Amino acid sequence: MTALRPHAEDQYAEELALLAAADDRPRPPGWRLSPQAVVTYLLGDGAKITPKYVGPRRLMEVAVSTLVTDRALLLLGVPGTAKTWVSEHLAAAVSGDSTLLVQGTAGTAEEAIRYGWNYARLLAEGPSEAALVASPIMRAMQTGTIARLEELTRVPSDVQDALITILSEKTLPVPELNTEVQAQRGFNLIATANDRDRGVNELSSALRRRFNTVVLPVPASADDEVDIVARRVAQLGQSLDLPEVPAALDEIRRVVTVFRELRTGLTEDGRTKLKSPTGTLSTAEAISVITNGMALAAHFGDGRLHPADVAAGIVGAVVKDPVSDGVVWREYLETVVRERTDWRDFYRAARDA
Repeated sequence: MTALRPHAEDQYAEELALLAAADDRPRPPGWRLSPQAVVTYLLGDGAKITPKYVGPRRLMEVAVSTLVTDRALLLLGVPGTAKTWVSEHLAAAVSGDSTLLVQGTAGTAEEAIRYGWNYARLLAEGPSEAALVASPIMRAMQTGTIARLEELTRVPSDVQDALITILSEKTLPVPELNTEVQAQRGFNLIATANDRDRGVNELSSALRRRFNTVVLPVPASADDEVDIVARRVAQLGQSLDLPEVPAALDEIRRVVTVFRELRTGLTEDGRTKLKSPTGTLSTAEAISVITNGMALAAHFGDGRLHPADVAAGIVGAVVKDPVSDGVVWREYLETVVRERTDWRDFYRAARDA
């Protein structure tokens, strides 16, 4: 069977092997590649290495250099700014394993960060190494690799604090066995957080000091965002075995334009101020809208992407709250979209949607 979405280290194994073979720079202990090669893997080389992240090079250099130090890395940004994507590819390039993952939620328990127990063995034998169930972070400490923690600010504050000793002392005490796990060289932690979740479970000052924070911005220009969407849509189309749909840069640019204008509250020409909806209208949502449009075009259309194929997806992405977002969308449709003569097909399709 073929995995629907292979891990980064499997999907890009050939690129990682090419970089490793040509990499003659010093590698930190436990790293598969040098820091320079990791950045090349993320940003591409214009030839055989495809870009995984489109954005400022300096941000990736800061992120990678942080992992060389004793500070953990916190990737912060609004939804859809590729935080999870970057953390996965960083772990794949540095350690060759992106699977040591803790998904943070309001119900995340301390055992997910430290360790748990096989209670059947615990009751039968008492505390023992055989009864202990290591968390992904403990396993990363033992093997000297990168661990990942998604949505850190969703984790309850008392559970977050379990990270303090791990990140400061690089040690995880196991008092039940009168022992401890010491992190091997190469261990570090990449956490992600959504800055729209501020106030949900704020990081304590003690924990925040253990992280170096890198803020991932939304794409700086429309061209950058169009490039990101086009690349990811092509990759998703291949992995999902969607029937081939001819390149539709016009529709991709239209979706990106709508999202950027509503996100910033201003039209591209800067002449008209707009109300913004409650949703984020992220690049990830634009990718989803186009991918869904391609599926419609391939299976229920003529094989070409038309405005009608993306209109319903755009409306669904914009109108999260039927009352307030509905007003925003109708106003945008009538004052902006309707006035663009080359958008008439889209205007009709959006009204029908």
